[in-house]
Amino acid sequence: MNVRFWGTRGSIAAPGAGTAHFGGNTSCVEVTTRGGARLVLDCGTGVRALGTAVTAAGSRPLTAALLLSHTHWDHIQGFPFFAPLFAPTTRLVIYAPRGSGRSLPQVMAGQMEYTYFPVELAQLPAQLTYIDLDEGSHTIADTRVVAQYLNHPSPALAYRIEADGVTLVYACDHEPFSGTLWRGDSPPGRLESILHAGDRRHAEFMAGADLVIHDAQYTPDEYATRKNWGHSPWEYVVEIASAARVRRVALTHHDPAHDDAAVAEIERLGRALAASRGGGTEVLCAYEGCEIALVPSAGPAAARVTDATARPGGSRILIVDDDPELRLLARRALDKDGHSIREAADGAEGLERIADWHPDLIVLDLVMPEMDGLEVLRRLRSEPATKRLPVLILTAHGDETSTRAGFDLGATDYLTKPFSMPQLAARVRACLARAAG
Repeated sequence: MNVRFWGTRGSIAAPGAGTAHFGGNTSCVEVTTRGGARLVLDCGTGVRALGTAVTAAGSRPLTAALLLSHTHWDHIQGFPFFAPLFAPTTRLVIYAPRGSGRSLPQVMAGQMEYTYFPVELAQLPAQLTYIDLDEGSHTIADTRVVAQYLNHPSPALAYRIEADGVTLVYACDHEPFSGTLWRGDSPPGRLESILHAGDRRHAEFMAGADLVIHDAQYTPDEYATRKNWGHSPWEYVVEIASAARVRRVALTHHDPAHDDAAVAEIERLGRALAASRGGGTEVLCAYEGCEIALVPSAGPAAARVTDATARPGGSRILIVDDDPELRLLARRALDKDGHSIREAADGAEGLERIADWHPDLIVLDLVMPEMDGLEVLRRLRSEPATKRLPVLILTAHGDETSTRAGFDLGATDYLTKPFSMPQLAARVRACLARAAG
């Protein structure tokens, strides 16, 4: 498997002398296999150069799969400038996460309206196919691709690509589920020591991979003021990649404010942290033009992630919270996905609604008068009918003790206040998909 980086910048392109080495184009990675499959991961401004190279080669028509992590602007803005789209012999299948609220063709066409661009999507002569993806295993271009939801304000997927005896994981955009990575009663650096189940599941998704390409937009200091924006500090990425025994991790989605010197310093610090963990994970910061040939290692084969598929739209969701304003905002956020919503103002009322209505998922506040969220969760897990009912806990307490208490009782996920409504919708969708899978 061959991997080439055409764009490594996050949020917005940042060309100039100060970014000449690591590059100023937004996200785009090309993957080719021995069997002739070509997969393009994201379609930021870097895809323009890829299209130029493909057109210059000109030996045969392009057939490729475009896997979008999500449809935020910096991951699709290069699409109208991808030269092969103007050739009628081009065959491109475009994949993206389900759940944006509009169809994939509508989303792609949005930035190509005449207000913004002189050629509309429908005028492109290329043969385009659109496929919405859910979390689970898929066969794409004769290659096994496993998709898993990321922690991002809009639906976003990571892709685990298995071909030619090697494994590549692409994870943009993602941020930590918890402000605390390690449990206090376990040694850091191990998968089982990761505190939050979401972070542990994310690490397990990349376990044993030959290469992980991961969003690492911020320094730890920057992340402190940018929580809930949907991106990771480099330290988090190196830690979980080391715990997952990844052979090599390429930090990407560089912040537009980071010049080459700043990115090089992140690379230096990342390598030092990985070395201190002793797992042998190699760290590099991705740069435009970087090519990596992945070949099978002599060690144990990389773990395969189990299949799971789901279509969680239109589920029954109960919101249990004593704050009427939060219930209203949550209802509005989840209504957009076509869910059926009911509310309860306290724990006792919540248990009654659960018994009467049998919801598919509970959004449960942790701190409520009389009966708190932990007691509601304890009672749910004691009954066979609700033992596996997905429960997303909302809390203002992100400390280890509170987080562990909920997970020990069987919480499915934790979302720490303050959070955005798109974040809530994305986390609910992920919980439903995992339960169905």
